[in-house]
Amino acid sequence: MNRIQKKLKEDKKILSVYFTAGFPRLDDTKKIISRLEKHNVDLIEVGIPFSDPLADGETIQKSSKKAIENGMTIRVLFSQLKDLRKKVKIPVILMGYLNPIIQFGIEKFCIKSKEIGIDGLIIPDLPVEIYIEDYKNLFNKNNLLNIFLITPQTSEERIKLIDKNSKGFIYMVSSSSITGSKKNLEDNSFKYFDKISNMNLNNPSIVGFGISNRETYQKVIEKSKGAIIGSAFINFIQQNGIEYIGKFIKKFR
Repeated sequence: MNRIQKKLKEDKKILSVYFTAGFPRLDDTKKIISRLEKHNVDLIEVGIPFSDPLADGETIQKSSKKAIENGMTIRVLFSQLKDLRKKVKIPVILMGYLNPIIQFGIEKFCIKSKEIGIDGLIIPDLPVEIYIEDYKNLFNKNNLLNIFLITPQTSEERIKLIDKNSKGFIYMVSSSSITGSKKNLEDNSFKYFDKISNMNLNNPSIVGFGISNRETYQKVIEKSKGAIIGSAFINFIQQNGIEYIGKFIKKFR
Protein backbone atom coordinates (compact mmCIF):
# COMPACT_ATOMS: atom_id res chain seq x y z
CA MET A 1 0.00 0.00 0.00
CA ASN A 2 1.22 3.49 -0.88
CA ARG A 3 2.34 5.71 2.05
CA ILE A 4 -0.38 8.25 1.21
CA GLN A 5 -3.06 5.56 1.44
CA LYS A 6 -1.70 4.38 4.78
CA LYS A 7 -1.71 7.93 6.15
CA LEU A 8 -5.28 8.53 5.00
CA LYS A 9 -6.45 5.43 6.88
CA GLU A 10 -5.26 6.90 10.19
CA ASP A 11 -7.97 8.24 12.47
CA LYS A 12 -6.76 11.82 12.37
CA LYS A 13 -7.05 15.00 10.37
CA ILE A 14 -4.29 15.66 7.87
CA LEU A 15 -1.96 18.66 7.92
CA SER A 16 -0.16 18.93 4.60
CA VAL A 17 2.45 21.61 3.88
CA TYR A 18 3.54 22.84 0.48
CA PHE A 19 6.79 24.63 -0.30
CA THR A 20 8.83 25.39 -3.40
CA ALA A 21 11.95 23.29 -3.96
CA GLY A 22 15.11 25.39 -3.95
CA PHE A 23 13.62 28.22 -1.86
CA PRO A 24 14.77 30.21 0.04
CA ARG A 25 18.15 28.65 -0.83
CA LEU A 26 18.96 25.95 -3.33
CA ASP A 27 20.07 23.43 -0.70
CA ASP A 28 17.15 24.01 1.70
CA THR A 29 14.82 21.38 0.21
CA LYS A 30 15.84 18.32 2.26
CA LYS A 31 16.30 20.43 5.38
CA ILE A 32 12.73 21.72 5.13
CA ILE A 33 11.34 18.23 4.56
CA SER A 34 13.19 16.89 7.61
CA ARG A 35 12.04 19.75 9.84
CA LEU A 36 8.42 19.37 8.73
CA GLU A 37 8.48 15.67 9.57
CA LYS A 38 10.11 16.40 12.92
CA HIS A 39 7.24 18.72 13.79
CA ASN A 40 4.54 16.17 12.96
CA VAL A 41 3.28 17.29 9.57
CA ASP A 42 1.36 14.44 7.89
CA LEU A 43 2.05 15.08 4.21
CA ILE A 44 4.62 17.18 2.35
CA GLU A 45 4.12 18.66 -1.09
CA VAL A 46 7.31 19.77 -2.83
CA GLY A 47 6.66 22.26 -5.61
CA ILE A 48 8.74 22.12 -8.79
CA PRO A 49 9.37 25.76 -9.76
CA PHE A 50 8.04 26.84 -13.14
CA SER A 51 8.23 30.18 -14.93
CA ASP A 52 4.61 30.16 -16.12
CA PRO A 53 2.41 28.73 -13.34
CA LEU A 54 -1.30 28.23 -13.88
CA ALA A 55 -2.81 28.49 -10.41
CA ASP A 56 -0.13 30.08 -8.25
CA GLY A 57 -0.52 33.45 -6.62
CA GLU A 58 2.14 36.09 -6.03
CA THR A 59 3.84 34.37 -3.08
CA ILE A 60 4.44 31.06 -4.83
CA GLN A 61 5.29 32.80 -8.11
CA LYS A 62 8.01 34.79 -6.36
CA SER A 63 9.34 31.70 -4.59
CA SER A 64 9.46 29.86 -7.93
CA LYS A 65 11.31 32.75 -9.58
CA LYS A 66 13.85 32.80 -6.75
CA ALA A 67 14.26 29.00 -6.84
CA ILE A 68 14.91 29.05 -10.59
CA GLU A 69 17.45 31.83 -10.09
CA ASN A 70 19.06 29.66 -7.40
CA GLY A 71 19.50 26.92 -10.00
CA MET A 72 16.64 24.55 -9.14
CA THR A 73 15.61 22.14 -11.90
CA ILE A 74 13.94 18.72 -11.94
CA ARG A 75 17.37 17.09 -12.30
CA VAL A 76 18.75 19.04 -9.34
CA LEU A 77 15.69 18.17 -7.26
CA PHE A 78 16.01 14.45 -7.96
CA SER A 79 19.69 14.65 -7.09
CA GLN A 80 18.89 16.37 -3.78
CA LEU A 81 16.25 13.78 -2.88
CA LYS A 82 18.12 10.62 -3.92
CA ASP A 83 18.63 9.56 -0.28
CA LEU A 84 15.24 10.85 0.90
CA ARG A 85 14.01 7.58 2.35
CA LYS A 86 17.07 7.01 4.51
CA LYS A 87 15.61 9.54 6.95
CA VAL A 88 12.10 10.56 5.93
CA LYS A 89 9.15 8.23 6.57
CA ILE A 90 6.08 10.35 5.84
CA PRO A 91 4.46 10.68 2.39
CA VAL A 92 6.04 13.12 -0.04
CA ILE A 93 4.27 14.45 -3.13
CA LEU A 94 5.78 16.34 -6.03
CA MET A 95 3.63 19.15 -7.42
CA GLY A 96 4.45 20.67 -10.78
CA TYR A 97 3.20 21.62 -14.20
CA LEU A 98 3.07 19.35 -17.20
CA ASN A 99 5.40 21.24 -19.55
CA PRO A 100 8.66 20.81 -17.54
CA ILE A 101 7.77 17.18 -16.84
CA ILE A 102 7.25 16.50 -20.55
CA GLN A 103 10.57 18.21 -21.28
CA PHE A 104 12.24 15.94 -18.75
CA GLY A 105 10.39 12.88 -20.06
CA ILE A 106 7.26 11.64 -18.29
CA GLU A 107 8.30 7.99 -18.10
CA LYS A 108 11.76 8.96 -16.87
CA PHE A 109 10.16 11.33 -14.36
CA CYS A 110 7.93 8.57 -12.98
CA ILE A 111 10.79 6.07 -12.75
CA LYS A 112 13.02 8.55 -10.91
CA SER A 113 10.16 9.48 -8.58
CA LYS A 114 9.68 5.83 -7.66
CA GLU A 115 13.43 5.31 -7.18
CA ILE A 116 13.70 8.07 -4.58
CA GLY A 117 10.45 7.19 -2.81
CA ILE A 118 7.99 9.81 -4.01
CA ASP A 119 4.41 8.74 -3.23
CA GLY A 120 2.28 10.92 -5.47
CA LEU A 121 2.12 13.64 -8.08
CA ILE A 122 -0.04 16.73 -8.41
CA ILE A 123 -0.04 18.11 -11.95
CA PRO A 124 -2.73 20.82 -12.06
CA ASP A 125 -2.79 21.16 -15.85
CA LEU A 126 -2.98 17.42 -16.62
CA PRO A 127 -6.57 16.75 -17.79
CA VAL A 128 -8.15 13.64 -16.32
CA GLU A 129 -8.98 12.29 -19.79
CA ILE A 130 -5.34 12.55 -20.93
CA TYR A 131 -4.21 10.94 -17.69
CA ILE A 132 -6.56 7.98 -18.16
CA GLU A 133 -5.63 7.46 -21.81
CA ASP A 134 -1.88 8.10 -21.76
CA TYR A 135 -0.43 7.97 -18.25
CA LYS A 136 -2.56 6.01 -15.78
CA ASN A 137 -0.79 2.69 -16.38
CA LEU A 138 2.61 4.39 -16.13
CA PHE A 139 1.72 6.00 -12.80
CA ASN A 140 0.32 2.74 -11.44
CA LYS A 141 3.41 0.81 -12.56
CA ASN A 142 5.57 3.18 -10.50
CA ASN A 143 3.22 3.21 -7.48
CA LEU A 144 2.54 6.93 -7.89
CA LEU A 145 -0.86 8.28 -6.90
CA ASN A 146 -2.08 11.05 -9.17
CA ILE A 147 -3.87 13.74 -7.16
CA PHE A 148 -6.52 15.68 -9.08
CA LEU A 149 -7.81 19.14 -8.24
CA ILE A 150 -11.47 20.09 -8.13
CA THR A 151 -12.98 23.57 -7.70
CA PRO A 152 -16.47 24.93 -6.96
CA GLN A 153 -16.96 25.09 -10.74
CA THR A 154 -16.14 21.41 -11.37
CA SER A 155 -19.24 19.52 -12.50
CA GLU A 156 -20.54 16.56 -10.53
CA GLU A 157 -19.98 14.35 -13.57
CA ARG A 158 -16.32 15.34 -13.70
CA ILE A 159 -15.87 14.96 -9.95
CA LYS A 160 -17.21 11.41 -10.19
CA LEU A 161 -14.82 10.67 -13.08
CA ILE A 162 -11.92 12.01 -11.01
CA ASP A 163 -13.02 9.99 -7.99
CA LYS A 164 -13.25 6.82 -10.08
CA ASN A 165 -9.68 7.30 -11.31
CA SER A 166 -8.13 8.27 -7.96
CA LYS A 167 -6.59 6.08 -5.28
CA GLY A 168 -5.51 8.63 -2.68
CA PHE A 169 -7.25 11.90 -1.98
CA ILE A 170 -8.92 14.64 -4.01
CA TYR A 171 -7.39 18.11 -3.77
CA MET A 172 -10.38 20.32 -3.07
CA VAL A 173 -9.50 23.87 -4.10
CA SER A 174 -11.40 26.12 -1.71
CA SER A 175 -12.43 28.74 -4.27
CA SER A 176 -11.92 29.79 -7.87
CA SER A 177 -9.06 32.09 -6.80
CA ILE A 178 -5.33 31.52 -7.20
CA THR A 179 -3.18 30.44 -4.25
CA GLY A 180 -2.64 32.90 -1.43
CA SER A 181 -5.24 35.39 -2.64
CA LYS A 182 -7.65 35.06 0.29
CA LYS A 183 -6.97 35.32 4.01
CA ASN A 184 -10.37 33.93 5.00
CA LEU A 185 -12.77 31.59 3.29
CA GLU A 186 -16.24 32.68 2.24
CA ASP A 187 -19.54 31.02 3.19
CA ASN A 188 -19.87 29.69 -0.37
CA SER A 189 -16.71 27.67 0.17
CA PHE A 190 -18.27 25.79 3.07
CA LYS A 191 -21.45 25.14 1.08
CA TYR A 192 -19.20 23.65 -1.58
CA PHE A 193 -17.40 21.50 1.02
CA ASP A 194 -20.79 20.21 2.20
CA LYS A 195 -21.81 19.43 -1.36
CA ILE A 196 -18.69 17.32 -1.91
CA SER A 197 -19.19 15.55 1.41
CA ASN A 198 -22.77 14.68 0.48
CA MET A 199 -21.59 13.08 -2.78
CA ASN A 200 -20.13 10.18 -0.72
CA LEU A 201 -17.04 9.85 -2.88
CA ASN A 202 -14.69 6.89 -2.53
CA ASN A 203 -11.69 9.15 -1.91
CA PRO A 204 -11.39 11.68 0.92
CA SER A 205 -10.90 15.36 0.15
CA ILE A 206 -8.16 17.62 1.46
CA VAL A 207 -8.66 21.38 1.11
CA GLY A 208 -6.08 23.75 -0.32
CA PHE A 209 -5.85 27.48 -1.22
CA GLY A 210 -6.60 30.10 1.43
CA ILE A 211 -5.61 28.16 4.57
CA SER A 212 -3.49 30.78 6.30
CA ASN A 213 -4.32 30.64 10.02
CA ARG A 214 -5.44 28.29 12.78
CA GLU A 215 -9.05 29.48 12.67
CA THR A 216 -9.44 28.69 8.98
CA TYR A 217 -7.59 25.38 9.36
CA GLN A 218 -9.91 24.25 12.17
CA LYS A 219 -13.03 25.18 10.21
CA VAL A 220 -11.83 23.38 7.09
CA ILE A 221 -10.95 20.11 8.79
CA GLU A 222 -14.49 19.89 10.14
CA LYS A 223 -15.61 19.55 6.52
CA SER A 224 -12.79 17.42 5.10
CA LYS A 225 -10.02 14.95 5.83
CA GLY A 226 -7.47 17.75 6.14
CA ALA A 227 -5.96 20.93 4.79
CA ILE A 228 -2.96 22.08 2.78
CA ILE A 229 -0.95 25.15 3.75
CA GLY A 230 1.29 26.71 1.13
CA SER A 231 1.59 30.47 0.69
CA ALA A 232 1.44 31.17 4.43
CA PHE A 233 4.29 28.72 5.04
CA ILE A 234 6.42 30.16 2.24
CA ASN A 235 5.90 33.67 3.59
CA PHE A 236 6.91 32.46 7.04
CA ILE A 237 10.18 30.81 6.04
CA GLN A 238 11.09 33.80 3.88
CA GLN A 239 10.59 36.16 6.81
CA ASN A 240 11.84 33.98 9.67
CA GLY A 241 14.12 31.31 8.24
CA ILE A 242 13.69 27.54 8.14
CA GLU A 243 15.09 27.03 11.64
CA TYR A 244 11.78 28.30 13.09
CA ILE A 245 9.49 25.93 11.16
CA GLY A 246 8.34 24.32 14.42
CA LYS A 247 6.96 27.65 15.59
CA PHE A 248 4.87 27.91 12.43
CA ILE A 249 3.44 24.39 12.71
CA LYS A 250 2.44 24.98 16.34
CA LYS A 251 0.09 27.71 15.14
CA PHE A 252 -2.03 25.02 13.47
CA ARG A 253 -1.58 21.99 15.72
